[in-house]
Amino acid sequence: MAKAPRNGPYICGIDAALDVVSGKWKGLILWELDAHQVRRFAELRRSLPGVSEKMLTQHLREMEEDGLVHRKVYAEVPPRVEYSLTEDGRTLNQALGPLGAWGGERMRREGLEAVDAAETPRG
Repeated sequence: MAKAPRNGPYICGIDAALDVVSGKWKGLILWELDAHQVRRFAELRRSLPGVSEKMLTQHLREMEEDGLVHRKVYAEVPPRVEYSLTEDGRTLNQALGPLGAWGGERMRREGLEAVDAAETPRG
């Protein structure tokens, strides 16, 4: 089943913004690309514990269609593909900063654990 394009109509700006970042992994992909500037697919997958290859591919394609992520393919054997944020992706990531701060404060207040991506086993 094809997903409907993300072009409204929307109730408000929050509705339009959440439509673009909907999905468990999109905010984390934005955060990872902002932190590292450029990432290859395997690097993104390793840095996001629990994401499947299929889901990461789907989210990256949607984010590219929405103008948040730039995908650069190098004509090499084997092919090399790198992902980076577009200007829209960077500004969206900045807009999500206060939400991340709120979540961090909630984690502290509730005593919730954070996952260390470097120590999480891959399945």
